[in-house]
Amino acid sequence: MALLTTKQKIKVAAASFWRWYERHYKVNVAIAAGLFVLQIVHLYWLATDVIVLRLAGNSFFPDVAWLRYLIILVDYTEIPALISVSLLYINELRKKFSWRSVLFLILLNSQWLHLFWITDEFVVNQIGVEPVGPVHDHGGAELNHTVLPVWLAWVAILIDYLELPVMIDTIKKFARGLHRSEVSNATNETIADSDD
Repeated sequence: MALLTTKQKIKVAAASFWRWYERHYKVNVAIAAGLFVLQIVHLYWLATDVIVLRLAGNSFFPDVAWLRYLIILVDYTEIPALISVSLLYINELRKKFSWRSVLFLILLNSQWLHLFWITDEFVVNQIGVEPVGPVHDHGGAELNHTVLPVWLAWVAILIDYLELPVMIDTIKKFARGLHRSEVSNATNETIADSDD
């Protein structure tokens, strides 16, 4: 038996992974959609607390501690959401090239720029509070300023909302998968009933 080269081992592992992914496609789409839907909580916070505070001077987001912790918890689900949804579109591209899948991958993965460079803390510091004088969070703690420009915070907000079309498409994929399962189950039940 010949030993496999590293490149061959990678090909075998990738083929094995994608076979597994296809066998469990509905579960993978459900997980991706579920994780992605959680990001709506983050986008709601961003709109009602950060953006509205900057534009209108008042936050419409309730200043409740448990809700702030919920936002932090949801933020931690963003990385698994990005990975699982990216796999969904990579799988589509593997099967058939589509500019739509490429665009959605670009929109989706622009989030990494926001996650690791233009953080939510930067956005809140630049946009979510009054920029004149010492800046404090809701608890009264002074926030650090940054030398990055305010317009960059608006870019980060835009990047956050670029995931909306991908989110909608992922939810549609999940709904279509559910519908196909129901049709398939109903067909199988009809066939089973006719055999009796």
